[in-house]
Formats: sequence, structure tokens, C-alpha cells
Amino acid sequence: MSFFQKSSTRTAPKTATVDPTLQPWVEKYRPKTIDDVSAQEHTVAVLRRTLTSTNLPHMLFYGPPGTGKTSTILALARQLYGPDNFRSRVLELNASDERGIAIVRDKIKNFARQTPRAQAVASDGQTYPCPPYKIIILDEADSMTQDAQAALRRIMETYARITRFCLVCNYVTRIIDPLASRCSKFRFKPLDPTSTSSRLTQIASSENIAVSDDVVKTLINTSQGDLRRSITYLQSASRLSMSTNPPTPIVPSDIQEIAGVVPDTVINSFAATLGIDIITDEMDVDDGLPTRAKGFNDIRSKVKQIVREGYSAAQILSQLHDLVVEHPTLAAQKKANCALVFAEADKALCDGADEELWILEVGLQVHKAVS
Repeated sequence: MSFFQKSSTRTAPKTATVDPTLQPWVEKYRPKTIDDVSAQEHTVAVLRRTLTSTNLPHMLFYGPPGTGKTSTILALARQLYGPDNFRSRVLELNASDERGIAIVRDKIKNFARQTPRAQAVASDGQTYPCPPYKIIILDEADSMTQDAQAALRRIMETYARITRFCLVCNYVTRIIDPLASRCSKFRFKPLDPTSTSSRLTQIASSENIAVSDDVVKTLINTSQGDLRRSITYLQSASRLSMSTNPPTPIVPSDIQEIAGVVPDTVINSFAATLGIDIITDEMDVDDGLPTRAKGFNDIRSKVKQIVREGYSAAQILSQLHDLVVEHPTLAAQKKANCALVFAEADKALCDGADEELWILEVGLQVHKAVS
């Protein structure tokens, strides 16, 4: 007996030890409880009440990527069942990989029909509600086929007493109406800048990384409300910073390079050439920008210079569009004329048109519109 005890003591650390430096930050800092979920106050308030009543309906979480949908239901399940019962009570499937009708009829149905075992004593010494039902989490449920969703309807009704479903998706319109009507809907909104900034600052502090307010602002602007994306960018920038000795400070241009967006200096220079006044935070015109183009040749020369840098035409036009629409002094009629140009260019690029020609076309039309 003593031999086996020594053997298990010797081998246990090998299976349990995980190097935290190799773990993605999006997993390392995934919310452990629903109170840790950022910026989804309404959803968290409703789910917090279910923890006290333990009466959980079928649920449908929908909203943009990176807003905490999967993290919320996993955190709720851990708070309901605890570490000992989590594996036996919760089935998580990614519907983009397992989305056929065979999976619904076999794997999901077999799990749903099993009666939950009696509550086990929690090994961590805490008491968990552990309600008398299981939870099946179908991530990316909008990727399920129509037949699979139809087959799921009957299973949800038949085994509702012992199994609850949580469908997670980005596009709620892709969930068939009979399925959506059986669920309580929770909309996850894009994270506001304040919540994102607070979370990124907290992670940077935990990782002992110095980030300036400009870096955090750039992370927020490039991720567009996707917290998962901004955390990934921050981790990549940290790895880039640590690759030199001594480590170099993280600057906004590093974030833009990692995110694949066109640097602000390039967009501002192009916009100034087209005749758009570039306003800084101090509301002064930036003196380091080129003068307004006088004709076709100046704009063509600027477009060739940008294209040689290898930037995506769609990304250039997207950022130029945002600059024009959000410009504080440009007249509304001029913005409307420019928006029509951007819409036409976007359609042409989606149809496979030449990128350089359409950047030039947009440049000429915007130059004319703002004159």
C-alpha cells in the first residue's frame, strides 16, 4: 500500500502542473464567477437571482464576439455545481464542429436523458446549490443546420425536467423561431470603453506590464468592443516587448501593427491630401501633414505610395470612412456625399474590383465632395 501511495505522490504533479506562461490570457483571466463578467449588468443581475432560486430556464445568449457569452454560462455552471460535479452535470459542445443532426440524436439526446446523480460533497469545503438538472451548452449554435435545430426542439421539451439548454450565438436571426421561443433571451452588448479599459488595466497590472493611456485607448479602438480580441492584442504586444533586452515599452503603433490596422499617421496623411482638416486632441490642425492636393496627379501619387506599403484597401477605406463620419467640423451634406462614395467602393471591392483603382476613385470623389 505504501508503494502505491509513494507512486501517486510522485506522479501527481506531472499531470496537475500547468505552466502559466504558456496559457493564453483570455483563458487565464476568464471570469470565475458571474460577478466578474464585465459590462453586462442586466444579464448578470438576472442570473444572480437564479443562483438563489436555482430555477434556470432554457437560455439563448446572443451578441457580438468577445462580449462574455460563453464565459458567463461557464461561470454560472461552476457556481451552481462546484468543481466536483461540473464535469458530470455540464456538457459543452461547439456547434460549429458538431452541428449535424446525428450529434443531436446521439450525443446530446443521450446526455439529456440521463438522470443526474445525487449531490456530492464538495472537495473544496464550499456548499453549492447543485440543482436537480444538468446543463447542455451549445456554443456557436447559429452554425447548426436547420434539421439539427428542428430535432433539438423535441429534446428540449421532453427532458426539460432534468436538462436545461443554453444556446450561444452571434446572430440570433439564424436560430429558428420554434427554438428561440423556448428560451429566455439575453443580449450581450459590445463592451463600453470604460469597462474595457478597467479590465485591460487590471490584467496589465497582474502581469506587471506598464501600459500608457494611449496604448489602452488604441487597444479599445482596434478591438471595437471585443474584449477577447483586445486581451489577445495586449498579450502579443507584451511578448513583442519582452523579446528585447532590456524590454522596450509598448507604444500605440505596436498595437496597430499587431491588429493589422493602418497606422493613424498614414490615414491622416491621406485625408489631409484629400483636403480634410485633421484635428488633434487639442483641436489644432496638425502642421506635420501634407498640403491639400491640387489635382489628379497629386492624389494618384499619394495612392501609389499607400498601395506600395501593402495595406488592405478595405481597411484603408474603413478607417477613412470613420474619420470622415466622425469629423467634428465637416458639414453633414459633405459627409453624406462621402458616405455614398464609400458604399459604392465597398460593393465594388466585395465583387473583386481592383483595390488601387478604387482607392484612387474614392480619393478623387472625396476630394471633390469636401471642396
